[in-house]
Amino acid sequence: MDGQQADSAAARPAHIRSYVRRQGRVSSAQQRYREAMMGSIGVPYVAARLDLDALFGRAAPRILEIGFGMGETSAAIAAAHPENDYLGIEVHTPGVGSLCKLVAEMGLTNQRIVQHDAVEVLREMIAPATLAGVHVFFPDPWPKKRHHKRRLLQPPLVGLLASRLRPGGYLHCATDWQDYAQQMLSVLSSEALLENTASDFAPRPGHRPQTKFEQRGLRLGHGVWDLVFRRRAGSVHQPEGDQQDELA
Repeated sequence: MDGQQADSAAARPAHIRSYVRRQGRVSSAQQRYREAMMGSIGVPYVAARLDLDALFGRAAPRILEIGFGMGETSAAIAAAHPENDYLGIEVHTPGVGSLCKLVAEMGLTNQRIVQHDAVEVLREMIAPATLAGVHVFFPDPWPKKRHHKRRLLQPPLVGLLASRLRPGGYLHCATDWQDYAQQMLSVLSSEALLENTASDFAPRPGHRPQTKFEQRGLRLGHGVWDLVFRRRAGSVHQPEGDQQDELA
């Protein structure tokens, strides 16, 4: 980062984090695979636009995922869709190590990982109108009302996500908390760049496999809500500076 970039970053107020940095227990396998794999599939955070064609070594549709957890769904999707490239963002080391292990075991070539804050990655590293899709599956619901401000899907971030989608690109969110689902629906419906592909909630698209946790919840009668929005054709994204101020 040069002096001008450093000054800009220092002057920008910090945004509210949607996560708590908890290390958790990192297994020996997770640590081993993380150390072995991140040199080849890891993407260091830098405050500069990524060249995605150079990163993946080809031109292909790019799907970004925020908060991939332990990576089972991410790996399954990447394996099922080798025609797409996938960039996963996760802050927690056990999950990063777990996805690295899956990538190695499954021989995936279309998965990359950024271990960093998603807002900063989107804002600094992803150019506008470049993504074919965004996945946000089961983000932390922050169930207590006083913590709702920490929920990931707030209007400023949704606006930023929408600006990074190319026209026709999709934003697919899923949650198993009904009140969060309603908030997501309200926030996404209010974003002018996006249009709902359903009347409200969508059937689970075929590209999202059910997790074991989700299957268990459904057997117990718990609900899961999917939302699939698309960026409107011919839409114009908000200027970068305005979005950065709102994310503060």
